[in-house]
Amino acid sequence: MPNDRRLFLTSLGALAAAPLLPARALAQAGEGPAFERFPIWPGSPPGLPKGGVKEERVLRSNKNNPDDFAWPHVATPMLTVCPATKPTGAAVLMFPGGGYARVAMGTKPSAISRWFASQGVTAFELLYRLPHDGWAGGPDTPLQDAQRAMRLIRANAAKWRVDPANVATIGFSAGGHLCGSIATRFAAKVYDPVDAADAQDARPLVAGMFFPVVSMMPPLAHGQSRSELLGPNPGEDLSRRYSLQLDVPAATPPILLGHAADDTVVDCGNSLAMFEGCRAAKIPSELYVIEKGGHGAPLFEPDGRAGLWLTRFARFAARHGLKIPSEGA
Repeated sequence: MPNDRRLFLTSLGALAAAPLLPARALAQAGEGPAFERFPIWPGSPPGLPKGGVKEERVLRSNKNNPDDFAWPHVATPMLTVCPATKPTGAAVLMFPGGGYARVAMGTKPSAISRWFASQGVTAFELLYRLPHDGWAGGPDTPLQDAQRAMRLIRANAAKWRVDPANVATIGFSAGGHLCGSIATRFAAKVYDPVDAADAQDARPLVAGMFFPVVSMMPPLAHGQSRSELLGPNPGEDLSRRYSLQLDVPAATPPILLGHAADDTVVDCGNSLAMFEGCRAAKIPSELYVIEKGGHGAPLFEPDGRAGLWLTRFARFAARHGLKIPSEGA
């Protein structure tokens, strides 16, 4: 394991946005191949509130990245596709964070997407809708988008040179909750089919949850994520229903969890609880808790090589069938 002191640590703050690559890593990865960005629903998404939703995108404080945006309101959920440089057939669907109050992502592939693409894995980043905009799906609105995105990837797998059986998911912070939601509730009927793509399976091959929101129950619950997803005063029944660790079905895919013990935004007890839930359900799982790192992750080392979470995920995912190189990870 690399020495944590040498790792390039980027605090993602409450938004948990993907960090920039160091300059050397940018030179190694380059800008990558041309990318795509497109809506996941034909026409309006399901459950459009009366009066519609006015989309809003705001520039964050990162002066070194003009594509560092947060989306407090999402009217049109989108997939950003970063094609693999030399495709292995694998793909990963990524869920950014933002406490369910916003989605922290840009309009171009993130550093993490470009790293996956350099490893032969086609990367998809999802801009998902937020419950506070009044969608009829309520707390299931983000999961509607997650399931739809997974089904679209599989329905169009040949176009992107992806093996439809070889699609993983990863998520960060509140995006980790969404990642865990599709891992445990991939078969839940949360919307009516809109086209042939919705006949596809939404189950990921393997999932990676990094500094994730998991529980909606005190004392572990992340207050903002809980109130944004469930409303200001959710009852115990609703809170339990969206606490991932309490309902881990036997068909849940293998899950890797990563957290920092000193995370003051999302308590690392969330990852511990999810690991215990997986262990009780006999789901293959691994848990890594580092001493220091805050609400963020060591994603890249100073020389541009992949850091702790990415290398651990590559090893774990490869062991469970994802076509990603794990040598030297």
